[in-house]
Amino acid sequence: MRIGLLQLNPKVGDLRGNAARVEAAFDRAVALGAELCITPELALTGYPPRDMLLYAGFACAARAEAEALAARLHARHPAGPALVLGCPEVNASGLGKGLYNAALWCEDGTVRLSVRKSLLPTYDVFDEARYFESGDASNGAGVVEYRGMRLAVTICEDLWNDKDYWPHRLYPVDPVEAAVAAGASALINLSASPFSLRKQSVRQDMLSSIAKKHGLPLAYCNQAGGNDELVFDGRSALFGPDGTLLARAAGFEEDVLVADLSGARPQVLPTDDLSAPAETWRALVLGTRDYLSKCGFKKALLGLSGGIDSAVVAAVAAEAIGPQNVLGVLMPSPWSSRGSVDDSLELARNLGMETRTIPIAPLMQAFNTALAESFAGLPQDTTEENIQSRIRGNLLMALSNKTGALLLTTGNKSELAVGYCTIYGDMSGGFAVISDLPKTQVYALARHINALKGRAIPQAIMDKAPSAELKPGQKDQDSLPPYEVLDAILALHVEKDKTAAEIMAAGFDAATVARVCALVKGAEFKRRQAAPGIKVAWRSFGSGWRMPLAAAPLP
Repeated sequence: MRIGLLQLNPKVGDLRGNAARVEAAFDRAVALGAELCITPELALTGYPPRDMLLYAGFACAARAEAEALAARLHARHPAGPALVLGCPEVNASGLGKGLYNAALWCEDGTVRLSVRKSLLPTYDVFDEARYFESGDASNGAGVVEYRGMRLAVTICEDLWNDKDYWPHRLYPVDPVEAAVAAGASALINLSASPFSLRKQSVRQDMLSSIAKKHGLPLAYCNQAGGNDELVFDGRSALFGPDGTLLARAAGFEEDVLVADLSGARPQVLPTDDLSAPAETWRALVLGTRDYLSKCGFKKALLGLSGGIDSAVVAAVAAEAIGPQNVLGVLMPSPWSSRGSVDDSLELARNLGMETRTIPIAPLMQAFNTALAESFAGLPQDTTEENIQSRIRGNLLMALSNKTGALLLTTGNKSELAVGYCTIYGDMSGGFAVISDLPKTQVYALARHINALKGRAIPQAIMDKAPSAELKPGQKDQDSLPPYEVLDAILALHVEKDKTAAEIMAAGFDAATVARVCALVKGAEFKRRQAAPGIKVAWRSFGSGWRMPLAAAPLP
C-alpha cells in the first residue's frame, strides 16, 4: 500500500485555511499514487489550539469543516484514497472532558469512524488532560480494516510509552501493544511533536525500535512550522518491519511524502545536518517567520547594540522575512563605544538591512532633570543604568507602534535566567528570538551563521567582551560568573532540575552556585512578563516552566 504523509504547517484556529492545506496536499499525494493519506495530529485546528478548545462552538465548527472536506475530496477523487484527519471530536457521553483528540477516518465522502488518542501528555509544554478525555486503547480499539490490511491508528503520545525503549514509562497502558495483540498489520501515527535540540535522533531511533520490535511497518506523520513558542520540524517518516528508515520528509517545512509500506521502492533520504547550531538556525528562522506571518506582521525591528545577541537576532530576522523588511535601530548613549556603532552599521550593511540612529543623551539628561529633586542625596546605581535601557525600550516601542513592525527582543537565556535584563527596557517587545539560547550557544550559532553567510557578523562583534555599555568600562563578567560556568550551572538547574545542593555536589563552587540559583529565583517575576520566545532546549522558560512567584527557594 502506498501511503501519503501530508506534512502540513497549519495556522491554529484557521479551520477553513487548514482544510484548504489538507486538500491541496491530498491532491498532490493522489497524483503521486497514494492509497491512504494521513495528516498530523489536530491538523484541522492546528496544534496546539489550547484554550480555543474550551469553546464548544469551535469544536463543532471543526467537525462541520471535516465533514465538508471529506465530501469535497470524494467529489474530486471518487475512487481516491481514504484520509485520516487529525481533528477534535465532541465527547457525547456526558462523562469526563468534553472532547477527544481524534483521528477521523474519512472515506467515500463521509467520516466513517474515529480513533481517539489514549495517552494525554501533561508534562513540559503539554496540557492535554485539560481539554481531552482519553480514548480506549484496549482490545484493538484503534485498528481499522482498509483494503485488506489492519491498520493501527495512534496519535502522537500513544507511541511514546514503549516499555523496552523507555526506562520509566509514564502510563500503565501501551496502545501499540494493544493494537498489535488485536492483529494489526501496520502502525500509523498522527503526530505534532515539537522540536528541541537532539530530539530528532531520539525520535527516529525510538520509531525504528518500535517497528522492529513488533515486526510491522510504521508510518509517522508530523506537523511542520511554528506556532507561538513551539516549532515543529516535520521529518515525517516510514519505517520497515525490520526498523529500517525507508523514507523521510523534509525538515522544518511542509512536504508531501508518498511511499510504499512494503518498502518495495525505497526513496533517497534528504540530507540533514543535526548539529546543534544547524538545527537551532533552522528552528529560529522558521519560528520567527511563522510567528510574524501568523500574527499578521510583515516587518520587524530591533535595537542594534554592536553586541553578539542583537547581531544574531538581526541575522535570523533577515533570513526569516527578508532584510528589506527588518529595521535596525542604533541608540547610542555617552557610554557607547565608537566601535559598537561602527560594528552595528557594518552588520546592517552585510545583511542588507536599513538602519536608523537615535542618540539618547538628550533623553537621559531630561530624565536626570526630572528626577533630580526625588533622587537628591542618593548615589547613582543601577537605577540610572536601567533608565537608559527603558529609554531605548520606549523608543523602539514607539517605532513599532508607528510603523506596525514587530519589535524583536534580543536577550538570551543566560540573561533571562538570572535577571540580567531590564523589565520595560531591553525586555520590551513582542517576540524573543534567542531567549532559549544560553550565551555560549549564541556564540556557536554566530559562528554557524558566518559559515553559511560569509562572515555576515563582523569579527569585531565576535571578539569583543559582552557589555551592556550602561556605564564606563562595563563588562558582563563584572556582575556575572564567566558564561561557560554560568551556562553549565543553568543547564543543570533549569534543564536538568538539579537543586543547588546537587550542583555543588557535582563539583561547582558553592558560593557561585548559591548566587546563581538565588538569581534564578529572584528573576521569576521578570520572566512572567517576558515576550514569548522559541523553544530550543528540552526544558525552556515559558509554558513548560511553572515556578511559583511567592515561594521559598529550592533547597
